[in-house]
Amino acid sequence: MTAERDRPHLPQAAEIEAYGNGGFRFAGMSHRGSLVCLPDGIWPCPAQRPQDIDEASLALVFAATPPLDHCVIGTGRDPWVMARELKARFAARGIAVETMTTGPAVMTYNILLGERRRIAAVLIAV
Repeated sequence: MTAERDRPHLPQAAEIEAYGNGGFRFAGMSHRGSLVCLPDGIWPCPAQRPQDIDEASLALVFAATPPLDHCVIGTGRDPWVMARELKARFAARGIAVETMTTGPAVMTYNILLGERRRIAAVLIAV
């Protein structure tokens, strides 16, 4: 299942204000579940654990135009090693990708967003 490109939860980028209790707060709103954050919007993400992160759950990231500079993947509470094939998809598009637990991923996303970088984040809810 992928997020619908024309139906963002929020049609703009926003700093993540808080996370926990199975969701996130941003732009004065709250969302239960995981998120895909892009420069042009925030969408719900079907991934509930790192093993759910695949081509389908990353479709919006790979389709972003203009291309992204960086993608941060927040893997929940536990570290996760991305499959080599998936890493190659990012490399083929010139997108730097990092995986880390969700807390550091939220902080990294917010910093890079503040620097006006073309950043994406896939954040697994904790």
